[in-house]
Amino acid sequence: MSYKRANAASGMAVDDECKLKFLELKSKRNYRFIVFRIDSQKVVVDRLGSPDETYDDFTASLPANECRYAVYDFDFTTNENCQKSKIFFVAWSPDISMVRMKMVYASSKDRFKRELDGIQVELQATDPSEMSMDIVKARAL
Repeated sequence: MSYKRANAASGMAVDDECKLKFLELKSKRNYRFIVFRIDSQKVVVDRLGSPDETYDDFTASLPANECRYAVYDFDFTTNENCQKSKIFFVAWSPDISMVRMKMVYASSKDRFKRELDGIQVELQATDPSEMSMDIVKARAL
């Protein structure tokens, strides 16, 4: 499988599928969310959420003890009653994950995020309360 060098500082590469699936989420809305993981010094797609999956499905797909990156296509209604959508980038780094894993994800995050053109809001979370639906709604408006 082809991939390109994404982060010289951390030696991290990004699998081409990551960008392809993100473009499909952004332009075709084929997915509600995408979860990414780092595997053998490369960012790869871990899970694709179908358009009918919920925010609860998304949060349940993040492991309790391992870091992940994710994007979530959030549909909402503004105070002016307009239907809108924003793409969230989530840096998931649970407190109980290994220190080395947290360091690798932290050092590669900004470069990986730049590969995904169209991110509108970033959330960093160490436990589910830091990415509750109330927080997501507040950040979207």
